[in-house]
Amino acid sequence: MLPHPISVIAHDIRSAHNVGSIFRTADSAGLKHVYITGFTATPEHRGVRKTALGAETSVPWSYHTDPLVLLDVLKKEGMTIAALERTVGAVSVGDAKAGHFPMALILGNEVTGVPPELIEASDMALALPQFGLKDSLNVSVAFGIAAYGLVGLLHSFNGAKP
Repeated sequence: MLPHPISVIAHDIRSAHNVGSIFRTADSAGLKHVYITGFTATPEHRGVRKTALGAETSVPWSYHTDPLVLLDVLKKEGMTIAALERTVGAVSVGDAKAGHFPMALILGNEVTGVPPELIEASDMALALPQFGLKDSLNVSVAFGIAAYGLVGLLHSFNGAKP
């Protein structure tokens, strides 16, 4: 099966275990690529490998020193850049449209989120609704929910079941 036209950009993720979890989710959801930027650990890191359980070898990945240059390249390749961040103007993951794919989803730091300059350079911001007292989720958990929501949308656009 071809990968879904969704990639993830993991920017400044401080926990190697979160990165490993992102790889496992990307593999499970059949995503296309993991782009690593900033100080995010790469699969050479023991903590990434420990949590990824081999997914770091099944999902293509690359490291990029400048996330803004990466975003520009991906836009020129026809990708919609979506920051996963609760910010002004963000829409629910479930409100993405067929025309938003292929998509690269930006994940940000566990404490500070996606930096303002990356949100500004994005085509859109996607958010998950929050109904509890806390206003955020762990980055790898949020990614899992968003990834599967987007894959489900893709299948609904194509009339197929995920």
